[in-house]
Amino acid sequence: MLNKNVKYFTTGEFAKICKVNKQTLIYYDQIGLLSPIMKDSKDYRYYSLAQYDFFGVIELLKAVGMSLKDIQQYMAEKSPENFLELMHQQKEIVAKKRRELEMIENIIDVKIKTNEEALHLNFDDITIEYFPEETLYLSKNIEDSTEEQFVKAVSDFIEELDRSQLDTGYPIGGMTRREQVLAGNYDNYSYLYIEQPNPREGHPYFKAIEGEFVIGYHVGPSAKLGETYTRLFNVMHEKGYELGQYVYEEYIYDAVIKNREEEYVTKIMMEVKKLSKHSLRRTN
Repeated sequence: MLNKNVKYFTTGEFAKICKVNKQTLIYYDQIGLLSPIMKDSKDYRYYSLAQYDFFGVIELLKAVGMSLKDIQQYMAEKSPENFLELMHQQKEIVAKKRRELEMIENIIDVKIKTNEEALHLNFDDITIEYFPEETLYLSKNIEDSTEEQFVKAVSDFIEELDRSQLDTGYPIGGMTRREQVLAGNYDNYSYLYIEQPNPREGHPYFKAIEGEFVIGYHVGPSAKLGETYTRLFNVMHEKGYELGQYVYEEYIYDAVIKNREEEYVTKIMMEVKKLSKHSLRRTN
């Protein structure tokens, strides 16, 4: 019997308050999760305002990824102590999700920044620029890897970045030793790397030296990298430099931006140092 001193809501009215459809409330009743406070002789369902908070907790737990089955289990064993423990657990989950979303937002910011910068580049230019010291996170040594080993190394590196939350949104690049570059083995990378602008403690990092770099851009498939390297070496020698310890390569435009490999753009950064006067006389 309805208590005239208490305001009851029909299924439709309660669904409107809860901002769901009637079928959701009917389903919750069917599985025993949230049953109406009473049913009349015609089997009409009625809910009370006190059940709104109950519904809100169900939706809250769903929002943080808790399954209806787990919510049912809690409801079967509910108590003030269990509820408090559950809320502390969910708070930790929310904090973790917040950190993950912040990381995703930072990655998006980096993607926006790097692509806005790319729009203003002239890919025919070869420049000499001063770079400050940069912190990089490296893969294991992959020099002289077979194709199969290289594919596995890339997969392992990406998995490691994901597991350790070290994906900063910057492109994954390749570092090649001076000796390999001079031998024409431009894609025989020593390491994969990703820039770490805000390095965290507890991870081994590599410090890319500060100094001057010859910067150029290769447009097209990697099979033709040699042509771009020849241009870079010509400028390097004309300006009186010699190759440093490493060359760094990373994509500016890849499959995310362009459909055809002929339109991919690779940024090449050659670590260089000024030739000594003795070396200059010898080369001349």
